Amino acid sequence: MAKWTAFPYDNAAYTQDAAALKKQWARLHVGDAEPLPKEEKVLAAWALFHAGEFQKAYDAGLKAGGAGVTVANKAQAIYANYLEKSEKTKLAMFQEVAERAEAQAAEDPKNASAHYWMAYALGRYSQGISVAKALAQGLGSKVKNALETTIKLSPKHADAHIALGAFHAEVIDKVGKLLGKTQGADAATGLKLYQQALKLNPASAIAMVEYANGLVMLEGDKRMKEAEKLYAEAAACEPADAMERLDVEMAKAELED
Repeated sequence: MAKWTAFPYDNAAYTQDAAALKKQWARLHVGDAEPLPKEEKVLAAWALFHAGEFQKAYDAGLKAGGAGVTVANKAQAIYANYLEKSEKTKLAMFQEVAERAEAQAAEDPKNASAHYWMAYALGRYSQGISVAKALAQGLGSKVKNALETTIKLSPKHADAHIALGAFHAEVIDKVGKLLGKTQGADAATGLKLYQQALKLNPASAIAMVEYANGLVMLEGDKRMKEAEKLYAEAAACEPADAMERLDVEMAKAELED
């Protein structure tokens, strides 16, 4: 596998040993409600992920197997989303994550993370090929079902609420309310999901950014002031790990646009 682009910021503040990571676990996993792993190997892979060593986390997660597959999926998906420059490689990575997570969900149907990473990867892949094209391929219902399953299995999974909110907003934004209805997309439901995500994870920069994007997609210019306030709040968040740092930097970039 080609070498992945390195995390572009100083990661000293995000590097920690297993004992420190255990103490920080609840704070670092408010978004994905991931249980603390029992195996040291899996915990070590998570430590690499939080430090922004995404390729090493991916390798270590796959090597550990079992719950380690979730680390590999998250590392590859987050890396592809934020740092991969090649569009072709990015789409291939999302497909790979989706397939691996789907296999994980088939093996362990109660694994909320497996359903979530399948949905996340397919959702990002759909954005890459165009939402309309993805809907025509039937990916919309696959994403929606997987996210609804995630929330059913893990009601406090804030990130799944964000992603499902984004599903409703993106579909309506790209194909309109009427066609959106045929895909099960509804504006009020979307907004409610974003709000719920922020209730579950009030300090989440990504929840603020996605909610801001959703407001503009669903309600247009009349919500622009509110969206800008959310971007500003997201940009002011204090990141606890490398992924959160990427979220905060994205919020700052939105403010500059």
